[in-house]
Amino acid sequence: MPQLRSGARRSKRLGELQSVPQPVERANNFLLPAENRTRRRAGAGRGRGSNAAAAVNAQLVATPGRAANAGGGRGVRLIDLDQEPPREGLAQPVVGAGEHLFNRVEGGAHKDIAMEGASGEKILGVEEDIGAIPVPERVQVGNSPIYKTERKLGKGGFGQVYVGRRVSGGTGRTGADAVEVALKFEHRNSKGCNSGPPYEWQVYSSLNGCYGIPSVHYKGRQGDFYILVMDILGPSLWDVWSSLGQSLAPSMVACIAMEAISILEKLHLKGFVHGDVKPENFLLGQPGSPDEKKLFLIDLGLSSRWKDSPSGQHVEYDQRPDIFRGTIRYASVHAHLGRTGSRRDDLESLAYTLIFLIKGRLPWQGYQGDNKSFLVCKKKMSTTPDAMCCFCPAPFKQFFEAVTNMKFDEEPNYCKLISLFESLIEPCTSLRPVRIDGALKFFGAASTSNPQSSVSFDFKTDA
Repeated sequence: MPQLRSGARRSKRLGELQSVPQPVERANNFLLPAENRTRRRAGAGRGRGSNAAAAVNAQLVATPGRAANAGGGRGVRLIDLDQEPPREGLAQPVVGAGEHLFNRVEGGAHKDIAMEGASGEKILGVEEDIGAIPVPERVQVGNSPIYKTERKLGKGGFGQVYVGRRVSGGTGRTGADAVEVALKFEHRNSKGCNSGPPYEWQVYSSLNGCYGIPSVHYKGRQGDFYILVMDILGPSLWDVWSSLGQSLAPSMVACIAMEAISILEKLHLKGFVHGDVKPENFLLGQPGSPDEKKLFLIDLGLSSRWKDSPSGQHVEYDQRPDIFRGTIRYASVHAHLGRTGSRRDDLESLAYTLIFLIKGRLPWQGYQGDNKSFLVCKKKMSTTPDAMCCFCPAPFKQFFEAVTNMKFDEEPNYCKLISLFESLIEPCTSLRPVRIDGALKFFGAASTSNPQSSVSFDFKTDA
């Protein structure tokens, strides 16, 4: 296989991003066994040249649908590689299962996820007919009211979501007292549930009240199902993109970028990375509600900790090429290479998401076959920023360059990343297609703590 172009993704860093000591790279460190882990060593850069080619080639060891020889049976499983979300206008309101199963990849056990261990091997043995098992007609978990299960809203890699209508009482459209809610069902035999409640429950509990994350009002087990009771949201960014001719205006995508960065910053502040950032996992509020222009991030099933909870230290770097977690189209190069997820990966996936929303296509779309993940990774590594961001306004290229050159344990300069898009958005609040409340609050806090800040964020507000 020809070598990948060395330095194809290198470019000028974004200003003076916060400095973190660069982990030392070693010439042949890409295939270290899992037990030989070192903190903040290797894996900091992109993985270019012959080493990168070797690392990508290692992906072929774990063929789709068959466990790799190494790693105690862990392997890579490809699910519905070529299926794409439907494009017939806006979808029904949904939360919690906005992920569509196209290009979805589930990996083996991840060392940072508490739900696994005994059930880690079960991830590879998902029963194909679990989705056909009927869900309860009526739901009551914990201290919740009784809900009648109505129409199905969506199905994803980590459950299925239905509308739940309150049998009696209830007021309003959102909150614990809402008449209609979203009920997310996960069967006890589904991946990750054999040893107890889904790992996603732990994440929601840790993120309680986190900006941009939908609220969970009740949760519990009923019969064979673990159930979350959540707010119903509106269309996903995929739905909006599809309904608007499969291309969004740069001004709208700039608003999305600013708010998405703000949401990810709040998520990262809690010590988590999302792990599956893509258009299907960003939803707007219910149409006609006060939150219809507000952005939400859903589906925490692939989330993991970038920060150790007891010590507050960054998790250790590791690389396990037999494990890939995420969605092929939007996954970071580091995810393809089996590297431990960190904050940079969410931001790289966001960069692909933003470029997709503007251009309607990414350079690696259309690849087929069992080695699709390998081919996509190779294409991502060899595509220059100029080629990736052609026909996009300059701020998108600047963002792409910044996030694809971050170190493993580097703290992103969220404020500076958000400010890149300032020149593209509509100054009048009421004319913005997506609210940027989080970005505005972020800059307000930054200017209060640092009066000498050079960031200009002077927007007009409606009288």
